Amino acid sequence: MPDTLNWNSKQLTRGWQKGVTSFYWGLGFDESDLDKAQIGIGVPLLDGNLCNVHAHELGQMIAAGCKSAGLLGFPFGVPGVSDNITQGMEGGNASLPSRNLIANASECVVSAHCYDGMIGTHHCDKNGPGFAMALARMNVPGLILSGGSIMPGCYKGRDVTILDSYDAQAAADVGEIPASEADAIIKAACPGPGGCGIAASFNTWGIAMEAIGLMPPYSSSIPAIDPAKKEECMDAGRRMRHLLELDLRPRDILTRAAFRNAAAAIAAIGGSTNGIIHLIALAREAKVDFTLKDIQAILRDTPVLCSFAPRGKRTMVDLHRLGGTPMLLKHLLEAGLLDGSCMTVTGRTLADNLAEAPSVPEEQDLIAATDAPFKSYADMQICFGNLAPEGMVFKVSSMQSPTFRGAAMCFEDPRDIIQAVKEKRLKPGTVVVLRNLGPVASGMPEVLVATSALSIPELDGKVALVSDTRVSGVSHGAIGVHCSPEAAVGGPIGLVRDGDVIEFDLLKGSIHLEVSDTELGQRASTATSKQPQHTRAYLADFAHTVTQAHEGCVSHWVLKQ
Repeated sequence: MPDTLNWNSKQLTRGWQKGVTSFYWGLGFDESDLDKAQIGIGVPLLDGNLCNVHAHELGQMIAAGCKSAGLLGFPFGVPGVSDNITQGMEGGNASLPSRNLIANASECVVSAHCYDGMIGTHHCDKNGPGFAMALARMNVPGLILSGGSIMPGCYKGRDVTILDSYDAQAAADVGEIPASEADAIIKAACPGPGGCGIAASFNTWGIAMEAIGLMPPYSSSIPAIDPAKKEECMDAGRRMRHLLELDLRPRDILTRAAFRNAAAAIAAIGGSTNGIIHLIALAREAKVDFTLKDIQAILRDTPVLCSFAPRGKRTMVDLHRLGGTPMLLKHLLEAGLLDGSCMTVTGRTLADNLAEAPSVPEEQDLIAATDAPFKSYADMQICFGNLAPEGMVFKVSSMQSPTFRGAAMCFEDPRDIIQAVKEKRLKPGTVVVLRNLGPVASGMPEVLVATSALSIPELDGKVALVSDTRVSGVSHGAIGVHCSPEAAVGGPIGLVRDGDVIEFDLLKGSIHLEVSDTELGQRASTATSKQPQHTRAYLADFAHTVTQAHEGCVSHWVLKQ
């Protein structure tokens, strides 16, 4: 136990610079407050987004909980970018860069003000990872709390989610359903605050953070509007004080075994490809040797045990009603997929946390028995080959076979893919190549608008898409993304031509462009690299400092620490 809980803030409250205390008196401090630990509370502020609209309120509750625990909690704001609102627009280029900006902003505020710890709130899959990266970087005591999932909407007596919105739009575009029906689904899908309610990027990261030990039990599965979410926020101060008393730091938790736990959880739930890129980024910040090759082995050996949408139909609300994330993790632990000895933010091991969690009920269709999985290998796999020398992450929930072979059709704008679908130019067996959208080229935006267009019955699972950009966790189909290196830095994906044959084998972990090395060399000698789209301001900074996807798209300096 440390001598004082205010191990860092005492530099200011009891330091040589006495003038600073004028601000503390102005904030309403009394003499005893000068010896209390100060906690930064990271809050993504964006009222124009359902994911974040309740974030300010939760931040205030966490601050109140800190006060009750004898701490001083200070909410601070970080940028929020709505992936859903910016999908298909230029603003989507700011999505992944916002993660790094959040990590930098959190470090800036917490370090500058000598806070003794930090609590970050998770409302979408960029701010949760950003806060986690900051904690790993600074290694100050802290934890992540989930803002909770949105409740599903209702259309004609069935649950609908944001996934149904995009699928309905795609179906209406090709005349499979009336436009009026699509509009009704879109209006019903998102009835209130909270992150996407399926196993998309938001919940993928939440479950991963519980598995890795940075998020308290049940946090990821409690819905945003559930009274238990407010209770959890009020209890955060007690949890934070316990971490300070133990002097338990993020890097004590973020071990190689903990990262393996997170990857296994992502695989078992049929999670989002975004979880992979964030996991690699967090490992780099924590200085843990954990790579795509490590994740590849885990994905190959981990069955799909959950039927969350987009693979299935269930939502996080269904998981909450069954018993919450600890019930799921206990199931994975008993299956031998998790290492229970890993330390967590409770000050106890993962196994200890899960000891009293309920077991999976028999009469349900969300979580499969380990001897009867929904799929024997993960819906996500990683392939390497001459098209992606440093790796490509696949999401293949709609593929019935682990192999695919087809002729390339190349695009550089996701909207052109939508048009090709409308014009019925895309045929089964095609490999859609979408490029020049990587981290250097344009910030690596999500292209859900394109993958949704490929979800119509005549194409779903019958065409493949490979790209150097990202897709939303809402996406489904046969999709390979995060191609590394990207086209803009000379990656082979930039050399593909219409009609070239591409073949991948998920279980072998291979992807091959059937073009000779000689021919590729000739194409490379005459190719001109596409310049970064952004030439000014923060997105230009991101383009000039970011690493490739297989390194998590962190800043170059992170790798040099």
